[in-house]
Amino acid sequence: MSRLESAIRRLEAQLACLNRAAGLIADIPGPILELGLGNGRTYDHLRTLMPTRRIIVFEREPMAHPDSMPPPEDLIEGDFRETIPGALMFTRSPAALIHADFGSGDKAATAALASWLAEAVKPLCKTHTLIVSDQPLPILGTTLLPLPQNVLEGRYQMQQMI
Repeated sequence: MSRLESAIRRLEAQLACLNRAAGLIADIPGPILELGLGNGRTYDHLRTLMPTRRIIVFEREPMAHPDSMPPPEDLIEGDFRETIPGALMFTRSPAALIHADFGSGDKAATAALASWLAEAVKPLCKTHTLIVSDQPLPILGTTLLPLPQNVLEGRYQMQQMI
């Protein structure tokens, strides 16, 4: 499989998982936390899917397309390791959905960040919080959810706090 084909499959998986997530959290109060803004495509999709939800974005260096930038009050700038530990004071309530898209070409660094994030996001969760991620997050107290049809196992992950 070429890198282009792989990227397309990743984006299709992301789209299918986020579309399913919107339905699963419809009755769960709380904000959406977007861990990683990138160019803003996912943020834009989330605000289109759920226009009444507050979406709080964590990003080290925001450089998204201007049409895909969150308002300043919903953008937390800085390294995850510095911004996520105190985030509950900012969000004021646990999340309904956490979307984490942080994989990089550096497998060791991505695995280390995933391990750290698995513990760091727990205070931002409550029963039924949904976590959708491009990387496996070994969060204790969650159950893995089945992936949407046509999403290959391991391409994306959906789990929910129990």
